[in-house]
Amino acid sequence: MENEITLDMLRHSTSHIMAAAVKRLFPEVKIAIGPSIENGFYYDFDFERGFAPEDFPAIEAEMKKIIKERAPFTRKEVSRQEALELFKNEPYKVELIENLPEGETISTYEVAGFLDLCRGPHIDHAGRIKAFKIMKVAGAYWRGDSKNKMLSRIYGTAFFSKDELKEYLHRIEEAEKRDHRKLGRELDLFSIQEAGGPGLVYWHPKGALVKKLIEDYWKTEHYKDGYELVQTPHIALKHLWETSGHLDFYADSMFSPMPVDDQEYILKPMNCPFHLLIYKSKIRSYKEMPIRWAEPGTVYRYEKSGALHGLMRVRGFTQDDAHILCMENQLENEIQRIMTFIFKIFKKFGFTEYEIFVSTKPEKAVGSDEIWEKATNTIIASLKEEGIDYKIDAGGGAFYGPKIDVKIKDAIGRLWQCSTIQVDFNEPERFDINYVGEDGENHRPIMIHRALFGSFERFIGILIEHYAGAFPLWLSPTQIAICPITDNNLEYSKKVEEKLKALGYRVMMIAENEPLKAKIKTAQLEKIPYMVIIGDKDMENNVISIRARDGKQETMTFDAFAEKLSAETK
Repeated sequence: MENEITLDMLRHSTSHIMAAAVKRLFPEVKIAIGPSIENGFYYDFDFERGFAPEDFPAIEAEMKKIIKERAPFTRKEVSRQEALELFKNEPYKVELIENLPEGETISTYEVAGFLDLCRGPHIDHAGRIKAFKIMKVAGAYWRGDSKNKMLSRIYGTAFFSKDELKEYLHRIEEAEKRDHRKLGRELDLFSIQEAGGPGLVYWHPKGALVKKLIEDYWKTEHYKDGYELVQTPHIALKHLWETSGHLDFYADSMFSPMPVDDQEYILKPMNCPFHLLIYKSKIRSYKEMPIRWAEPGTVYRYEKSGALHGLMRVRGFTQDDAHILCMENQLENEIQRIMTFIFKIFKKFGFTEYEIFVSTKPEKAVGSDEIWEKATNTIIASLKEEGIDYKIDAGGGAFYGPKIDVKIKDAIGRLWQCSTIQVDFNEPERFDINYVGEDGENHRPIMIHRALFGSFERFIGILIEHYAGAFPLWLSPTQIAICPITDNNLEYSKKVEEKLKALGYRVMMIAENEPLKAKIKTAQLEKIPYMVIIGDKDMENNVISIRARDGKQETMTFDAFAEKLSAETK
C-alpha cells in the first residue's frame, strides 16, 4: 500500500484528519474545503473567534490520537438529496452540492466520525500518516471572493517520513532567514512605501547600484549577442491595446484608462506592441532578418493587494524584455540561440540547475489550432535538437502563443520561474507587419517574445535570497571596508582607500573611534566581501591584513590583494 500512496493523496488525507480533529475540539465550527497544495495542504473553517497558533498544539495532539487509532477512510456514493440531508448543518457543503452538475456522482468520505464531501481518493487508514505539522493560519474569503465571508485557513504539511519533514522544516527556516524583504531592510537596498502606493518599489542607493550593475552587464551581453537596444514610452492610446488583443485577454491585469485630450491612454503592461510600432516605421527586407530588439522597459500591471509580495510581485517593474522578428526558417535556430544565452547569463549569477517547461495553448487564446500546433512543434524540435530535457505544461501558454519557461534552482533547492520564450504568429497578423522577401513579395515575420530574468525587481529578490544578502564581489554595493585599528593608522588607510578606488573598487572607510571588534561587526552586518584591517605592524611591513566575509584572514602586499580582487571579479 505504501508504494501506491502519492504524496498528494497523503496530504489530502491529512487535511481530513486535521478537520476531524478540529471538529472534535470545536464542534461549533463549520467546514468548507481542504485540498492538498504544493508542499502541504489546508482546510478552511468558519469559526467565530478564529484560530491562532496557540490552538495548534491541541489540534496536533488530537490528530495524533486519530492516527494512533488507525481510523479507516470509508467512501460512500450518495444521491443529491441524501448529500443535502447529510450536510444540512454545513452551509458551505450545501452550497457546493447545489452547484454540482445534474447527474454527477456524489461521494463522501468518513474518518474518525468526521464526514466530508469529497471525490477522493484517500489512504486506507489514518495510521499511514507518519509525519505532519500544522504550519500557520491565515484569512481566506470563501471561494476567493472578497464579497464572501472571511474564513480561517489552517495550513499544514505531511511527508512519508520524519526525516523528510525535518528536512522540509529546515528549508522553511532557512528561507525565512533569507527573506528578501527582511534583508532588503537590513541592508538598506529598497523599500515599498505605502504612502506612495502598494506594489511600487523605491530603490535606495545601495539597491539602485545593484540594479545598475545588473542592467549594465545585461546591456553589454545583449550587444555582444547581436541585439540592438530600443526605448519606448510608458503609456499608449487605448486602441493600441485593442489591436494587440490585451484588452480582450489581459484587461484584468491592466490599469484603468486615463482621459487625455478626448482620448484614452493606458499604462503599458507589456512592451511588445511598442516594438511592433517601431518595426512598422519603415519597409523591412529579408536581408535585415532576424531583427533582435531588447529593452529594459518598465511596465505596470494591476495586481490585487493580497497578491503583492516584496520584489516578487509588484505593480510597477522593469522587464528585461526582447523581441525577435524572424523568418520561419530562422525560428528554430533563434530559439536555440536564446537558450544558450539564458544558460550563459545565469551561470554568471551562480545558477547552474534548471527545469524547462513547454507551455501549450490555454483555453482563452487567439489564433487557429493549426498555427498553435506549428509553433509548439517548432519549440519542441529546437529543444530536442539541443538535447535539452523538458516537461509539458498543458494549457500554460500565453494567449497569443506557446512558450518555453525556464525555472532556476537556488541555493536551498527552490525553483523560481524566470526566463520565458514565447513564439507568436498572432501579433504580427494583428498588426499587419511584413517584410519584403527575396522574391520581392510581402511575407509575414514570426515574433519571439523573450525575457531572461522576467523582471529586474523579481530577479534581484531571488538573488538576495539565493545569496542570503551576501552578494558575490562584483555585485556587492560595497566591496571592501577599510578598518584602521587606531587614528595612527588613518593616513596609511586613506592611501590604501585611494589606490583601491583608482582601480575601480567600491570602498568604505570605517574610521569611527571605536574598537576594531565593532568595526568588523559593522562590515559583517553589511555583508561586505572583504575587510582591510590596518595596524602599526602592517604599516611597518608595508602590507595589509585581509579579513574575508567568511572569517578567513591573511596578510599580503597591496599588489597581491589587487590581483586577488581582479581574479575574483573576472
